[in-house]
Amino acid sequence: MTVTPYIGLGFVLFSIGLFGVLTRRNTVGILMAIELMLNASNIVLVAFSRMHGNLGGQLFAFFTITVTVAEVAVGLAIVIQVFRLKKTIHADEITLLKG
Repeated sequence: MTVTPYIGLGFVLFSIGLFGVLTRRNTVGILMAIELMLNASNIVLVAFSRMHGNLGGQLFAFFTITVTVAEVAVGLAIVIQVFRLKKTIHADEITLLKG
C-alpha cells in the first residue's frame, strides 16, 4: 500500500488551512483553519503508521485530537469573551494587549 495519496491529501488540506490562517480576519475562521491544518497532520501520521505497521502514529494522532478539542474549547471561550468586551471578532480590530 502506498502512502502517496494520503500525503497529497494532507498537503492539500494543510495548504488550505495555512491559506485560511493567513487570509482570514474572522477569529472563528482562523480557528477553523488551524483545525484543518491539525487534521491534515493527523492524516499523514495515520498513513505512515499504517505503512510501517505500528500503532505509534495512530496513538499520537489520537492524543493530538484530544489536545485539539481542548484548544478549540479554550479558543472559543476567549473569542466569546473578546466579543462581549469589544463587540467584534475580527482579528485586526482586537487590541486588548496594547497599552
